Amino acid sequence: MHVRDLPLSGEVVAHYEAKGIGELYPPQVAAVEAGVADGGRLVAAVPTASGKTFVAELAMLTADGPGLYIVPLRALAREKYETFSALPGVSVGISAGDYDSPAEELGDHDIVVATSEKVDSAIRNGAEWVSDLACVVVDEVHLLGAEGRGPTLEVTLANLQRRAPGVQIVALSATVDNPEDIADWLDAELVRTRWRPVDLRTGVYADGSVEFDDGTTLAVDVDEREIPPSADADTEATAALVAGAVEAGGQCLAFVRSRREAESLAERLARDDLGSAEAVADDIESVDGTETGRRLADCARSGVAFHHAGLRSEHRATVEAAFRGRGLAVICATPTLAAGVNVPARRVVIRDQKRYTGSEMEFLPVLEVHQMCGRAGRPHLDPYGEAVLVGDERTRDELVERYVRADPEAVESKLADESALRTHVLSIVATGFADSFEGVLDVLSATFYAHQTPEGDLSGIVDSVVDELVDMGMITTEHSLAATELGAQVSKQYVTPESGAHIVDGLLAADAMERATELTVLEVVCGAPDMQDTYLGNRERAAIYRFARSHAGEFTTAMGEAEDFERWLETVKTARILHEWCEGADIERIVERYRIGPGDLESRVERAEWLLGAADALAELLDLSLPEIGSVRARL
Repeated sequence: MHVRDLPLSGEVVAHYEAKGIGELYPPQVAAVEAGVADGGRLVAAVPTASGKTFVAELAMLTADGPGLYIVPLRALAREKYETFSALPGVSVGISAGDYDSPAEELGDHDIVVATSEKVDSAIRNGAEWVSDLACVVVDEVHLLGAEGRGPTLEVTLANLQRRAPGVQIVALSATVDNPEDIADWLDAELVRTRWRPVDLRTGVYADGSVEFDDGTTLAVDVDEREIPPSADADTEATAALVAGAVEAGGQCLAFVRSRREAESLAERLARDDLGSAEAVADDIESVDGTETGRRLADCARSGVAFHHAGLRSEHRATVEAAFRGRGLAVICATPTLAAGVNVPARRVVIRDQKRYTGSEMEFLPVLEVHQMCGRAGRPHLDPYGEAVLVGDERTRDELVERYVRADPEAVESKLADESALRTHVLSIVATGFADSFEGVLDVLSATFYAHQTPEGDLSGIVDSVVDELVDMGMITTEHSLAATELGAQVSKQYVTPESGAHIVDGLLAADAMERATELTVLEVVCGAPDMQDTYLGNRERAAIYRFARSHAGEFTTAMGEAEDFERWLETVKTARILHEWCEGADIERIVERYRIGPGDLESRVERAEWLLGAADALAELLDLSLPEIGSVRARL
């Protein structure tokens, strides 16, 4: 089947043919035969690089109305926005932030790219463009099973079908073990295949060689007996595997368990002089003067980069673009890089298969490892793809059984979590989808959870959640189930009920103080559950304690009254960082002084802006005069 055979305009056909896309891949043919170009619903469970994006574009281009492309990450939203914007005659909008608005301007576009959280927020705020959607594409649909993000995605999909009856839904995933469950839930056709345009072989390294699942072996030029005591055998094996791929003309992704490991591995590989990328290094250095940026630029000069959430978004985007353009030979990354961003390589090396979870080291989920492996092999550039897990003679067999031969975990709904339900029950009531207990259950009956557990009864949990929301003052049950003004505003601001209640308590305490300051309102929002924790190291604990004591009169929580004193000290640290940022401290000083990544500061500033906006709206609702909220928000 050829692109010219599809119901596309001549301009669009010419666009694809100019990119070398003339004949469809087998999974794409199967999608067409399943009706994706005729408004049919589809779940495509096909490997990475086998043409999922084309299937999505085909569905949206042939739909009888606007299309929505839902992504899990902002970085992926930007990437897809740029991809779709290249389509001739197509207007594309993007939205991944501003959770307190319906973003009605998005209705002016043919295609909207947004995170699931933004779509959920738009529904809560009454966005009219949602009802006009003809096609909704869900990327990385296996994230239905993720903590936090999963319940938002499934409730959003359930609500979209109520707001836009008959909407075409296309769900995509490269790593899902039970796509038939998702297809059945969405009343969609299923296309499931292991076909890839580039063959992938997966294996385990041990004792100088890799044994792949296709029966082949690869000798690796590393003599573990000659590794000095100060070196790590797994790191040296990784270095040899990376060097072998680069010397053969390919690129390599190396995955490790933590930020620190990503940076140290990149610096180790940079000593092997795997390439040169002076222009990339210059671009990185132009972003800021942080030590992290300088180390990243130094690595880039040798063709290597590291990638993790502690980097500024601009640094991550520069690294990703340079790698896609073959300007970098290697990226050393934490597993988050595998979650959707398009950075394929000839060889993927997974040095670490365990990570620290807060109490112990645990094996990574099979799905996560398969996501990493799926990055191996770039169509039209690589003759093959290789994924290698680094082990030893003792662990080889276990790694083969656990990851190489195993299927990924089945996707299971996490909606029964009370924290998730609390948020979504409030939203259901506040948006008018239900005005009774039975109505809430009826809305939830359309979720993936209800489909997966037909005998499962949410009524007990929902009853408990409604009682909690009543106690918080966010729902009333006097005549019918309805959101109070407070509950409606909390839902519109897209903060969790717990964060809303925390902010209200903090604002009331601040209003009762003789003199509230900007530090006061920063302490309030930084203590909200929706604000990310900031790690408090032992070496800085005393300094933060002294700061808290010297500014005790500006805080709504007395030092001796904090329920969780360590958590409160983390809140004070975050508030202090943001206050110094407002006072004009540069990023280099803050990063060095508080031992956080530039990306950590960036994300805290973003979240604080959002939570301060919510605090401002709640203060107005409560008729409180706290001008410090507006002033610190403006200076942030």
